Parts: sequence; structure tokens; C-alpha cells
Amino acid sequence: MTSAAALSATAGFDVEAFLARPLTARLATVTPAGPVVRPVWFLWEEAEFWTLTGPWARLHQQAAADPRVALVVDECDLATGRVRQVIARGRAELVPFDVPRGRRKLSRYLGADESRWATRFSRYLHTDPAESGAVWLRLAPARLSAQDLSYTVEP
Repeated sequence: MTSAAALSATAGFDVEAFLARPLTARLATVTPAGPVVRPVWFLWEEAEFWTLTGPWARLHQQAAADPRVALVVDECDLATGRVRQVIARGRAELVPFDVPRGRRKLSRYLGADESRWATRFSRYLHTDPAESGAVWLRLAPARLSAQDLSYTVEP
């Protein structure tokens, strides 16, 4: 697998910094009816993508049935012409939820002040994962690619 640092050199942008931003990814799973794509919040740590799921979500069931997934994080700013993408493919693994990683993921999207978070988010940090069923979907990409497709905006 190519590292994000190596990808930065070939892609022409800092892939680590890009993946540290609170962007929404789209995660595709394989089902008997065909691929299913959904938006997800993610955390990029240790060269892996981490997404929260559990038995309440189809994502959990689909990844358990067939772990092959693809994920894309991208941006397209028509005002500046900035178009960048990171694409990952591999096998998802459902692993136990841990609160510190959950806090890091949620705070990047919701801010550091947990008192301002909606209960539907903060409850993952205060409910026993054995009770809630919360788990991580971890994707250690078998393939990772990045492209800068930006263009110059004409005045």
C-alpha cells in the first residue's frame, strides 16, 4: 500500500492535511442487490479510516456480510477550481468501539465543547458499547490513491 506521505508527493497536495479536515466521505459496500453508497463521517488515523456503526445500521450488517468496501473523500470548489480526491479500497473490519477515538472523531466535526453536541452523538461516549452495540468499521486500505484535478478559474 502507498502511504499518504508518498501520495502527497505524486498527488501535488498534502493528503494527510486533506484527510484531517472534517469532510464527508462516501463509503460503498457490496450487497446482493449491488453496491450501496452512503455518506459517513470518518477519522483518518494510523493510515486507516475509522467510521462508527452498529447493529442499528445497514452498514454494520453489510460489512459483516461482505467486507469489501470502497471509500472516497473529495472536494469540488467551483469558485476556486479546487478539485481533489482520495480513494481507498480494501476490506472493512468491525472492531470494538473505544471512547478516546470516538471523542477525537466527533470533536473534529462538532467542535471541542461536548456540552454543545446533540445527545445522539455524545451518547456513544457515555454508553457502554456492549449495551449500544457501537463498533468501529476500520478500513486499512489495500489501495489508496489521490488526485488533484484542480483547474484555473477564468475571471
